[in-house]
Amino acid sequence: MVTAAKLTYQDYLNAPGDERYELLDGELILVASPNENHQTASIALSSRMYSFAKENDLGRVFHAPYDVLFSDSNVAQPDIMFISKERDHIRTPANVQGAPDFIVEILSPSSARHDWGYKRDLYAKHEVKEYWIIDPANRLVYVMLLKNGILDLQATHGEGDTVTSTTLEGFSVEVNDL
Repeated sequence: MVTAAKLTYQDYLNAPGDERYELLDGELILVASPNENHQTASIALSSRMYSFAKENDLGRVFHAPYDVLFSDSNVAQPDIMFISKERDHIRTPANVQGAPDFIVEILSPSSARHDWGYKRDLYAKHEVKEYWIIDPANRLVYVMLLKNGILDLQATHGEGDTVTSTTLEGFSVEVNDL
């Protein structure tokens, strides 16, 4: 049996520049271009999170593409991330080196399996405190918090609900606005 060699961060940096990739468990994953629903949710949420974090001097908010190096064989580009002031040392001009405090992934047909599976486990392993998965097609927001090394599903919010972050303290958003 022949197994493919796992790729490294250096291999990832040498990937063709005309596509967007993530490196998950040493496998180069092509990330499809986001659709309109994905972009609408991303812009609505990231702009609100950015303004809230800045106004309250809590830390920094970034959106993809911006590499997060979890290890030499795991480089993700979360849709949205928050890094608290206390953890600002993990941020560099080129990438983030370690786990952000809070990550949001927005589902698309090509990303759902990775967002719910491998990335959820990866984020838990590296102690991301809070993880939201937004499902724009079904107008749902899934909120997970780190408990005993697992990103445990705490709540599912739908139309008419308000979603509140425990990590970005005081931040909330209406599902309908996403």
